[in-house]
Amino acid sequence: MKIYKFDSIIVGGGLAGVRAAVEIASKGYKICLLTLLDKLIRSHSNAAQGGIQASLANTTESIGDDWRVHAYDTIKGSDWLADQDIVEEVVKLAPFLIREMDYWGAVFSRTDKGLINQRQFGGATYPRCVFASDGTGHVLMNLIESRATCLNIPVFSRRQALSLILDGVKVVGVTTLNLVNGEIEAFLGNAVILATGGAGLLYKETTNARTCFGDGMTIALETGLAQIGNPEFVQFHPTPMPPRYILATEGCRGDGGVLLNSEEKEFMWDYSSMKGNLASRDVVSRSMMREIVAGRGIEGFSTTHLWLDIKRLGYEHVATKLRDVYFLCRNFIGVDPTKEYIPVRPAQHYTMFGVKTNKRCEAYGIQGLYAIGECACWDLHGANRLGGNSLLETVASGYIAGQKILENLAKDKIQICKDGLVEDEIKRQETRIKNILGKKDGENVYRLFSEMRGIMSQNAGIFRNGQDIEIGLAALNKIFEKTANVKIDCKEIALNLELQLALRFSGMAKIALCVMKSALLRTESRGSHWRDDFPKRDDKNWLKRTLASFPIGVQEPEINYEPVKITLLPPGDRGYGEKK
Repeated sequence: MKIYKFDSIIVGGGLAGVRAAVEIASKGYKICLLTLLDKLIRSHSNAAQGGIQASLANTTESIGDDWRVHAYDTIKGSDWLADQDIVEEVVKLAPFLIREMDYWGAVFSRTDKGLINQRQFGGATYPRCVFASDGTGHVLMNLIESRATCLNIPVFSRRQALSLILDGVKVVGVTTLNLVNGEIEAFLGNAVILATGGAGLLYKETTNARTCFGDGMTIALETGLAQIGNPEFVQFHPTPMPPRYILATEGCRGDGGVLLNSEEKEFMWDYSSMKGNLASRDVVSRSMMREIVAGRGIEGFSTTHLWLDIKRLGYEHVATKLRDVYFLCRNFIGVDPTKEYIPVRPAQHYTMFGVKTNKRCEAYGIQGLYAIGECACWDLHGANRLGGNSLLETVASGYIAGQKILENLAKDKIQICKDGLVEDEIKRQETRIKNILGKKDGENVYRLFSEMRGIMSQNAGIFRNGQDIEIGLAALNKIFEKTANVKIDCKEIALNLELQLALRFSGMAKIALCVMKSALLRTESRGSHWRDDFPKRDDKNWLKRTLASFPIGVQEPEINYEPVKITLLPPGDRGYGEKK
């Protein structure tokens, strides 16, 4: 029984988590990072391609941009569901964070004058997206990881978070499974930060890595105290490449690429008269699916798809500013994008939902618990995230959470919890694992996992309606009932992928139920949540944020709401000219 003690514990090793760790450790506090992976650089943040938004106004085309325009674009993109106080704070902070990372050594792409370059992204008034070719996440992960290394921050790799250790409503630590040797460990601290990323693997077709289970959300929800904010809002990116749904960055369209149908017609202007190919992601994904439903898709690559044309940009541009897309196309789908069209079809990409927090990243309902990055509903994105704002959220929330924790650590004493509390939680997790391994008959966890993902894609996808959602909710309820009777074939504790899935699956099923029930109750269309039976936005009744919880012992989530505070921009037209 291993018990480690630190000032703060960070669960997750992506950009948000490591940025928070750097902020706290830079002041001399003892902190650690827990990661599911073997190396921080393999975190999903590494896959971010197109860039990070900040109103630097460094290019001729972006002269006139400032924090207000960035804020208005973000609020319109969110379809007025974002927390406008948080939007204002983050967009004001963005230029500082970019210049800080530039000072640290980030290799951003440059203009001919040597300034940090910026490209156009969907829903943005000006070219605002700071980029490093189309490997921005890779560059930033290497940068922030190097800062963590310089600060000697300990990294505990190959750890799966199992539970939060609570003393009443105060978190005192987290239990983990060491995936290599099978030991249950406890990490104790005055604060626990959840930074485990999104829950893309709830869906069958997703751009997410095969580690994006939503572990931070599930262990928070399993306490019965935390809340998931806005679970009905799931982003579907327009340009993943089937059949594996590897992403082709929005930078392809920002740099001048266009979407084409089977007739090789540039169709987006028919759906978005003001933005065309650079409308927000929810608008573009819906428009693409309407083209496919209308019979103007192309059969191939294991599905019906559309085309993305970047060959018009020329070899030099693609091979330098879109080099990751060039590599991925050639090596994963056998297409040379400088000579051929790229097959694309919308797929799940991002979860606007997450552990609900306040402005200082403190989780609702549990003292000492923080959530940042995609794991959290802060709420910077509201009903739809603009491209480039996700990387911004990672470094901004990491910085802000780090500042808040430093403030608390300066006045908090070392955490003391009840005698036997930690040992009891470790024994509870050991018993849980023993019961799973000892079960001879029951439900196959892989089959249930596959069924759940299919239901989510079919019944809570881009287009939704009440009847389909009710069918999906009933099916998910049946799956949730079976989670207590899961059996696995492999009986080892260490290096057992089947056991790892079985341990997290109940929590994933709870998250799926939160998504489906919230989608059923929200009888309007807003951002990424489109209801065919309620196709209009309803500000009178639905300008409010969803809060889903799962109290201990209940069989379905409880749904509540909180009002959205309007401080900068009152609800109006999004300015995309979308054809409904």
